[in-house]
Amino acid sequence: MSHTEHAPHPHQADAEYVPLHADHDHGMGHVMPIPVLLGTFCALISLTIVTVWSSQFDLGKADLWVAMAIATVKAILVAVYFMHLRYDKTINVLIFTFSLLFVGLFVWITVLDRSEYQGSIQEYQQQNPPAAAP
Repeated sequence: MSHTEHAPHPHQADAEYVPLHADHDHGMGHVMPIPVLLGTFCALISLTIVTVWSSQFDLGKADLWVAMAIATVKAILVAVYFMHLRYDKTINVLIFTFSLLFVGLFVWITVLDRSEYQGSIQEYQQQNPPAAAP
């Protein structure tokens, strides 16, 4: 085999091998269409406005869940479109999805656990009032 020949890529067994520095590549990766980028940007701005608007209302225990839901949707939009996860391999999408699920699980467990110690905290605060500022 001479130095000018290249072994085919395993996924290109029947196709002609094209080196990475071919003329048609121009060194650029996947290019997103401008309408998709603008639509994603508008969705992120809209969700930011919804976040600010929803913070003006007292939703009680739902405050945290509404804020986390909006933040999760925004994070998914950024990952899918700005980080090009939509056009990536399926395994990367699965890793991202399961990572989000585990983070959600950990946050849920933490939120459930915080009420466990509220009685002890209030009892301690009653027995040890904060010192007056000098």
